[in-house]
Amino acid sequence: MKASAVGKRCSVADRAYCAGLVDGDGAIMALIEPHREKKFRFRVRIELKITQKHRRDLAFLCKLLACGSVRTNRTTCDWITRDQKEVLRVLSLIAPYSKMKQKQIHIATKILQTPIQEFADLKRVARLADALSKFNVRSKNRRKNYATMIQEHLSSND
Repeated sequence: MKASAVGKRCSVADRAYCAGLVDGDGAIMALIEPHREKKFRFRVRIELKITQKHRRDLAFLCKLLACGSVRTNRTTCDWITRDQKEVLRVLSLIAPYSKMKQKQIHIATKILQTPIQEFADLKRVARLADALSKFNVRSKNRRKNYATMIQEHLSSND
């Protein structure tokens, strides 16, 4: 097994600082997307994002955490990582230091660690995704009930 240098390179202070960024200006989001190559035609993804006004305030995260990228929007910049192994690794690094998003980290970790082998697993993870999305204020008006969406999709194809 290959050892990761990120844990060694990321000091306790760095981990706590990253946790503070996620707590204050970050989002932990669950997405369930249609995916033709998956057994049940859906895949579950967790996205980790931190938003700041200036790119320079986020650029160091790519190097420090050895993952993610910084994207510029109209008025802000986002550091984003969607790689599921990297999201799980970053969440485990910051979990002990997070004050505000412990529940979101717990739910996201549970989603990432649940193998989807049966349809019941997918429905369970979809319910967790719904629970996680309720924490994101901006998602309330545009969020989908993923468990219902999956059930409706599969019911119409049976």
